[in-house]
Amino acid sequence: MSVEVERLKSSISVTPIFDVDQRTGFMAPDPPIPRLPTAWEPWEAALDAAVQAKLQLGDKIGLTNLEKTTSSRWRESVRQLPVLATEELSNSAILLRRAHLVLAYILHFYVQSLPLTAEILIPESIGVPLLEVSSKLDIPPLLTFSDTVLYNWRFRDEESAEDSVPTPDNIRSQTLFTNLVDEEEFYLCSARIELRGVEILELMRVTMDETFVGDVIAVSRIKEYLKTIARVIGELKALLMSVKQGCDPDVYYNKVRPWFRGEDSAETTRKWNFEGLDKHPHLKLPTELSGPSAGQSSMVHVLDVFLGVDHQATSPGKPSFMSRMQSYMPRNHRLFLDHLKANPRPLRAFVVDANNAELLSAYNQAVMSLKEFRDAHMIIATLYILGPARRASKLANDIAEHDSTTKSRAPVGWTPVKGTGGTELVKFLKDTRTRTSESLIH
Repeated sequence: MSVEVERLKSSISVTPIFDVDQRTGFMAPDPPIPRLPTAWEPWEAALDAAVQAKLQLGDKIGLTNLEKTTSSRWRESVRQLPVLATEELSNSAILLRRAHLVLAYILHFYVQSLPLTAEILIPESIGVPLLEVSSKLDIPPLLTFSDTVLYNWRFRDEESAEDSVPTPDNIRSQTLFTNLVDEEEFYLCSARIELRGVEILELMRVTMDETFVGDVIAVSRIKEYLKTIARVIGELKALLMSVKQGCDPDVYYNKVRPWFRGEDSAETTRKWNFEGLDKHPHLKLPTELSGPSAGQSSMVHVLDVFLGVDHQATSPGKPSFMSRMQSYMPRNHRLFLDHLKANPRPLRAFVVDANNAELLSAYNQAVMSLKEFRDAHMIIATLYILGPARRASKLANDIAEHDSTTKSRAPVGWTPVKGTGGTELVKFLKDTRTRTSESLIH
């Protein structure tokens, strides 16, 4: 085997620098810390208080005066918090991730518990440290997929967890808005997909190695690798559909999903204003704030890059949704994607050049499996978002007919339903499915 092939094998295999573990992929291989050190206990206490008080959404239909008062008192306690320094967090990615998670959950509790008519003023006590931590991590200052899934788990059985790694069956979520099993199952569904997808990462690595060899034996091996990848993607589809076993669509849509909303949510169009920035001129305000989305999963993006699915924007100068979502990923995971994109021998081009019918069939089989995964995503979106949105719209209209003074959630059916990532959901899902199908080689 040539020196060049050995060099490339080595470069492809050095995944630790990208925070991609050979056993757990993009998921943290060790349990994320459950609590920050004492210096930042006020943040942890504020998050505990929000969860224990069972804060309710500010646009909940039928919100009681007691629930309004409870939320108002909690928000006041957050406003009274000191602005804690973040410098001592800087040398630890583990501490920074926990700080981002805690502050982002507090932020969403604060914003989403506000009345719909209230201006969104994010207190300096959480806004400034969140902006600082986010700057150090190079991710946006709000809840992301990594906060809810990648760095938000613990072992089910702590006593037997020593020397263990996370698997689809041995983890639970660490932090929840609602403490509902529906919310936890929603997060865990994504976590299971991430963990099962680890096999694909290894198959990708050996496939890329073989493309640089390029002989008859290499082609035969790649064909078998692609068949296995297609099978594993099929298992990811089954895991995606399994969310139905523990997460009720209406509970998710009405009680869980609204907590994720970002500034660009279709339901609320209010600007998020960060207070106290005049005292901290070094901090940069984000240009957009989209809530956590499956589009932020590095695993899905890796599959697209590996198989050559093109999600580039059709409008010049305007990034595609998938490109936008990469800025919400952990920085090193973005670097891993860039590393894959820079591969001088991309798989799709190799398959075309090989002119081998069996290899082409295996490649198309993998692409079709990814397309079927996206078909399943469309089914889940219909079940968990589009259907409940129509029902919620009808309920809001029925209530409004009986009470003209109702200030409950506006019927979401009046505007195109958006995903938590801020994109028109149906259009996005159809586009990604179409782009995947277009990658088939005929």
